[in-house]
Amino acid sequence: MEKIRVAINGYGVIGKRVADAVHLQEDMELAGVCDVITDWRIQMAVLKKYPVFASDDMFKTKMNEAGINSSGTLNDLLASSDIIVDCTPKKIAAQNIELYKKLGKKFILQGGEKHEATGHSFSAENNYATAINLDATRVVSCNTTSIVRTLTALKNAGLLLKARGTLLRRATDPWESHLTGIMNTLVPEKDIPSHQGPDAQSVDPSFNVITSAVKVPETLSHLHYWNVQLTRKTDKEEVLDAFNKSTRIAMIEYSDELAANNTVKELMLAIGRPYGDMYEVAVWKDMLKVVGDELFYAYIVDNQAIVIPETIDAIRALAGIEPDAEKSIKKTNESLGVKQRFY
Repeated sequence: MEKIRVAINGYGVIGKRVADAVHLQEDMELAGVCDVITDWRIQMAVLKKYPVFASDDMFKTKMNEAGINSSGTLNDLLASSDIIVDCTPKKIAAQNIELYKKLGKKFILQGGEKHEATGHSFSAENNYATAINLDATRVVSCNTTSIVRTLTALKNAGLLLKARGTLLRRATDPWESHLTGIMNTLVPEKDIPSHQGPDAQSVDPSFNVITSAVKVPETLSHLHYWNVQLTRKTDKEEVLDAFNKSTRIAMIEYSDELAANNTVKELMLAIGRPYGDMYEVAVWKDMLKVVGDELFYAYIVDNQAIVIPETIDAIRALAGIEPDAEKSIKKTNESLGVKQRFY
């Protein structure tokens, strides 16, 4: 079987995870990773024997001076790749688009970039088919991914009328919390809706969704509260059945001492997940409540990991190597250990 050769531009929080995930796929080959850094982060790629490339000749010289055996520059990496996953910092990726287009390379951006950068926004369980053989797509952000997954499950069950959500957002990624973030305060986003609602509509315009968001002084994950107006009166069991149709929504129990995001993080470490990652949306089953035609629920989003399976599926869709969404999702889930029950 001929494998799709995947390049990763940016070996940071998302890039290193995408690289590891690509390495696990039977139908993909990691062509290499590219960055501008020479510290411990890129040294991890060297230890894993991933081909390492520098952004340009200047950074290649810096890598060589730091004892990192660079395989070349970004241009060299792109020349030997079929598709590029750009995981560079926000707004940097948008500057790389012209290079990718000039070389005729398919590319995937992450949720920090605007929908207009690619004209297509991706979430595997919702719109995989619309991405097949496209030149580019954008995997929506961690929060938006969770919104689209849960609302898609309700929509597919014929239950979704409108949704209103409040997001408690982690202040920064854990690895850089010594550099940035907030302490002893809460910072509400000044606009309602916050950007996640319109972003979810970039994937599925049929969603009637409004979000508001608050930054909170922690780094482990996001927490969402949702109030959904259903199309009709129903009960909790029908809603749970709808969520169970998604292979990337997992139920947790508040009564099982999983009462906070730190305990869920500890669970991920206990079951042996790399970096303690959680690819699923973790919905509190015993907190979920249905009152007539109204649904109330809450869940946790791993800001560093939830988009990883989506990115792998997006690679298959753009490359056209798997036209069936369910088959791609199953391959990805099996390779990463994605599950609906953690134990």
